[in-house]
Amino acid sequence: MTILVAGVGNIFNGDDAFGVEVAQRLLGRPQPVGVKVVDFGIRGIDLTYALMDGCDAVILVDAAQRGHLPGTVSVVEPDLSAARELQPGDIVISGHDLDPAKVLQVVAALGGRCGRVVLVACEPLDCGDEDGAMGLSPPVAAAIDPAVATVENLIDEFLKLGAGVEAA
Repeated sequence: MTILVAGVGNIFNGDDAFGVEVAQRLLGRPQPVGVKVVDFGIRGIDLTYALMDGCDAVILVDAAQRGHLPGTVSVVEPDLSAARELQPGDIVISGHDLDPAKVLQVVAALGGRCGRVVLVACEPLDCGDEDGAMGLSPPVAAAIDPAVATVENLIDEFLKLGAGVEAA
């Protein structure tokens, strides 16, 4: 059983750094065998390669506007079957940007396999403007510990399910 926990986001854009902060917190804690936690930041190419290696489950951690109060942590299972077909020009990924949905599409288009994919999302308050912003807003900073607990609960759930973790 292999589980990848991928923290994503831009540390120069305020609350967009949420996934990076959660990954950093998780990296300081012991993880079960088969669990790999990586702070991908904005490195979409690195995340693509990691997913091409295959894993039984992927937990993406990111800030996402979902219409909730800032700091709200939620778990979303993206519908990967509804992903549009990629055109040849769509397979280009920027080395300085990370769009998790596009990364998952590229991995599928290139024949990569990953089992269940979930997103642990936090509603941002402030992702900065064109000049960026440093640091998390208070409600998003307060969501770090609950997000860490959510990720750890998902890891436990996936490990208990074992081979049944792969999405149907």
